[in-house]
Amino acid sequence: MIRSMTGFGRGNCEKDGKNFTIEIKSVNHRYFETNIRMPRALISFEDKIRKIIGEKVKRGKLDVFVTQGNYDKDDAFANLNEKLAESYMECFRVLKEKYSLEGDISVSQIARLPEVITLKQKQEDISETFDAIEQSLNEAIEALLFMREREGEKLLEDVITKCDFISGLVQKVKERSPFVFNEYKVKLTQRLNALSKEVEFDENRVAMEVAIFADKAGIDEEIVRLNSHIQQMRETLILDEPIGRKLDFIIQEMNRETNTIASKANDLEILNTVINMKSEIEKIREQIQNIE
Repeated sequence: MIRSMTGFGRGNCEKDGKNFTIEIKSVNHRYFETNIRMPRALISFEDKIRKIIGEKVKRGKLDVFVTQGNYDKDDAFANLNEKLAESYMECFRVLKEKYSLEGDISVSQIARLPEVITLKQKQEDISETFDAIEQSLNEAIEALLFMREREGEKLLEDVITKCDFISGLVQKVKERSPFVFNEYKVKLTQRLNALSKEVEFDENRVAMEVAIFADKAGIDEEIVRLNSHIQQMRETLILDEPIGRKLDFIIQEMNRETNTIASKANDLEILNTVINMKSEIEKIREQIQNIE
């Protein structure tokens, strides 16, 4: 199923007094990139989280937010770093004496200093929390994939519609192409006839000139390849695998063939049709930038 790279998912799990919430936001990206923000106490689980996500999401830029609710009263405790507090106090004493400063240091001021009082969680409990984290993560991933698939359905419908429109334009160019050579031959003959009173011309030479023009301006091969690329895109869109990069390549080839037709076709009607084709191709290119 086609998936967009844009989506959001949220999962929550409460187990054994621990509450975990995981939110995942994804946007389009050329490759797969995951940024994880989590409490420092859970940092040991980062690789596991990244691996689980990577098994289900293949492309896009993901921001993952892991939050933990209030600790259970038996799971955590405040830790006082006495040596660090004494070191701070000694620094304050030196500053006060050296610079003749006034004022006293309060308990609240000491408590707010970095690393004086820290919240510790029992290590043995941390190792048992991954089940709850994994449950929250899987729930968030499923919600994310659901949103990406719904958006993908809209992209599929839009791209198919545009492919059908381009196919119609290609058919229009194909039907117009034979008339270009005939019109060139008529115009060339008319010009030579206008000069025939002064200059003689060889009919065989005219036929040769038309043949040379037909060889240079012929776009049959480009039309065949362009139709083939359009069919490839339709077939790729229904594949049950990540298809974004393959679609990027196909759209580049479609654009290449269209440019060649524009450069070879010496006809205003074909050129105008090609402009419309390029416009639709560009719209598809913008759409598939968001396909996984």
